[in-house]
Amino acid sequence: MHASKKSSLSVLTLTVQLAGTALRNLASTAELLAVAARCDAVKQWDAQTLARAFHWARYCELLFSRVHSNTAMRRSVERQLQLTNQRLHAVFCDYKDLSFTELSRCQHLLLVGLLNNSELTISLMKILFDTKSAVKPTQSDYQGVTGLCTHIIHCKSACKVLSPLTDLSPFGADAEVQGLMLMERLGALLSQGTEACHMTHFLDSVLQGYEGAEGHLCLVIAAALLTPKNSQTASQDFLLDWLLKNQSELQHMCSALPTALLTDLAKEHLKFRDAYGDVLKKWASDMEYSISEGEWLQTSTNCAVSFQRLTEHFLALFQACPPLREEVEKELNSLKNSDGDFDVRGLSVWGDLLSAFNE
Repeated sequence: MHASKKSSLSVLTLTVQLAGTALRNLASTAELLAVAARCDAVKQWDAQTLARAFHWARYCELLFSRVHSNTAMRRSVERQLQLTNQRLHAVFCDYKDLSFTELSRCQHLLLVGLLNNSELTISLMKILFDTKSAVKPTQSDYQGVTGLCTHIIHCKSACKVLSPLTDLSPFGADAEVQGLMLMERLGALLSQGTEACHMTHFLDSVLQGYEGAEGHLCLVIAAALLTPKNSQTASQDFLLDWLLKNQSELQHMCSALPTALLTDLAKEHLKFRDAYGDVLKKWASDMEYSISEGEWLQTSTNCAVSFQRLTEHFLALFQACPPLREEVEKELNSLKNSDGDFDVRGLSVWGDLLSAFNE
């Protein structure tokens, strides 16, 4: 057999073996959750057994994160869960099926099951409610369970205290606090006479730090730019200039944020208002009319804004900044004329936008 074929076969064999191991571990953890919630066997658990239980619960959460977007692997996991659930129904009359989506919160299920089990010993309760060494959520060793309940209580208490701020804030309390911290950090760098290139590097590192959570970063930036100015004007100007140079981030921000926040930014910052208008015009220029759909559709892979949504953006911007409407409509009329000045739908995106404005 050819060497490359042997290599491919070896990889395939290893993948199948790993998949089989993962499914067996999944079945064992599902059984563990059932026992933890219903059996007096927990009376025999010690600190290490408790920690190992949460270790396997974390394992299933990781398994879920790896396979939930893989159709073939997900089906295998769901089949294994179905078989395991059937076995556990035969043992526990009050057993409730463990679903695939519940794998994402196995530690929560384990904790709730243990706390509802009257056989849970005082010694284990003391470990879970330890107040001297709060658990570190990212800790992966067997000591990571110490103070778990105390950590949850602290988090819930903080959420309760901050919930009024969340209700009042259009960003959410966490993004608002992070936006303020960003302003304070930029202000400190400016006051130290830090060179612009180093401040730009700092903001670039912030952008990289939010990789995979770009939507939340948009809220943080908006919160920073809408922080009451006081002594923050220079910091906001620097952040805004950085944002305008990062066109991909600016476009993402314009598509991800609620229209109300974007118009607030447009009213507060003239530079943002002009850049926002330019983004909207770029989105329009990237559209092509689909005869089969009877609608203008985006050709750019970086944006999924519909024609209707684009119209709403423009109208909200006009309402927030009335003098801008005449200026934009004059420019769109010029672009419509360059397309032939036809008043037939589908021939010019500019003409169709103008018609939508008038409607």
